[in-house]
Amino acid sequence: MKQNEKGHLITFFARQFERSKHDMDVTPFLDRESTIPLYKQLIDYFKNNMHDGALRKGMKLPSKRSLSNKLHISQTTVERCYEQLLAEGYIFSRPRSGMYVDYGAVSCLHYKGSQGVRSPKHPASTVIDFHYGHVNSEDFPLHSWKKSVSLSYDFHLDRLCKPSDEFGEHSLRSLIADYVYQARGVNTSADHVYVGSTTSYVLTLLCYVLDECQRVGFEDPGYPRSREIFTLLKKEVVPLRVDHTEGLLLGDIHSTKPDLIYVTPSHHYPLGSRMTLQKRVELLQSAEDVGAYIIEDDYDSEFHYTTEPLPSLHALAKRDNLIYMGTFSRSFLPSLRLSYMILPKSLLPRMQKLTLLYKQTVSSSQQLALADFMERREWTIHLNKMRTMYTKKKTVLLNELKHSFGDTIHIHGHLAGPRVLIDVLLDKGEKQLIEEADAAGVKVYPTSHAYLSDTPPATLQLGFSGLTIEDIQNGIQLLKEAWVR
Repeated sequence: MKQNEKGHLITFFARQFERSKHDMDVTPFLDRESTIPLYKQLIDYFKNNMHDGALRKGMKLPSKRSLSNKLHISQTTVERCYEQLLAEGYIFSRPRSGMYVDYGAVSCLHYKGSQGVRSPKHPASTVIDFHYGHVNSEDFPLHSWKKSVSLSYDFHLDRLCKPSDEFGEHSLRSLIADYVYQARGVNTSADHVYVGSTTSYVLTLLCYVLDECQRVGFEDPGYPRSREIFTLLKKEVVPLRVDHTEGLLLGDIHSTKPDLIYVTPSHHYPLGSRMTLQKRVELLQSAEDVGAYIIEDDYDSEFHYTTEPLPSLHALAKRDNLIYMGTFSRSFLPSLRLSYMILPKSLLPRMQKLTLLYKQTVSSSQQLALADFMERREWTIHLNKMRTMYTKKKTVLLNELKHSFGDTIHIHGHLAGPRVLIDVLLDKGEKQLIEEADAAGVKVYPTSHAYLSDTPPATLQLGFSGLTIEDIQNGIQLLKEAWVR
């Protein structure tokens, strides 16, 4: 063997030996019955061992692949753990080498770890939240979204250094226009799309644009937050009754003669019903008869489980009197806080003037990231995945409810969206049922706040989008133990 080859071998083995001194072989115990996410359990493990001195500064963490294989968890779980530790200064990254413990910055701290919750073995400490607006982090397309966020800075830095368009980034508005046409039949263009931080904010701006519309016809029951915004802005809210069987009673429109009508036709809140095609046509005619604008809030039309969604009101409208509203909070990420509305041509000049004062409220980087996410068809892939996942979760929830409660509940409102309604027939009121569930470690939600009249005595909402299948099963078992004694 030549001298230079020996030298290379000696150097290679020396590096391997040096690396072996610092690599760690870890075997954290992950409690899969706990409701603490696995990535948080990993964070606790590493932090505790750093503070105890078991993991010292300079030690190399296992690679994401090796640790995920060893623990039989996804690489995404390991990646989320490492990203959090990196952000908090517990570890540092060495290019083309890996992650290393950076213990010196935190050695004086005392870390207690996450105070977690467990399965029905310990119901008093369990928190299973049947909120309909949550998203399970394990279902989120983290890798694809991170790529889009990164690309938004790589390719649009010059754009990010300038003020955003008042209506929102044109690329995103154009993609939203394409999406609502393909999915909901809404024929529009980017110029008619306004992007705002939340549906509540968008609705507030719209109220200023429609300042002359003082009388608002609002579904009863209906979405309470929107109703309260109208009230806060000094609009007169008049109830438009919604019947369980007939839907919106159109006679109320002719008797009250509102200037503005707010409806959720694709998935009524909170009843979960959807407006028939014939009723939609009649609603459009009724609005024309009284000269009213219509706000169509299509807040979670992406999720239908039994039949294809019906055309939107906007797709059926012949007059320039309909405002279409949508959001990414239900279908993608609640914390993104990105909603949009599509304005008729007649309202564009007033909206353009108003937005010069209020400016754009959604970060341009987030808008550009979402545009990239949609353009690479990751949005379509995500929606298809979530439809499949939500169908499975809904099926499990319905089966568990039927098995646990039988004829003591009536289930409805489950044809669309990430929630169901249950009428509880146990001679207990809504408040008592919620309190008993909360004492057992389960959060369920009321419907009474959605009603202006004829409030049902014990109808509750159970969302399933933010829960695992195991959470759903455990949660219903806890509800049975709390309510049926």
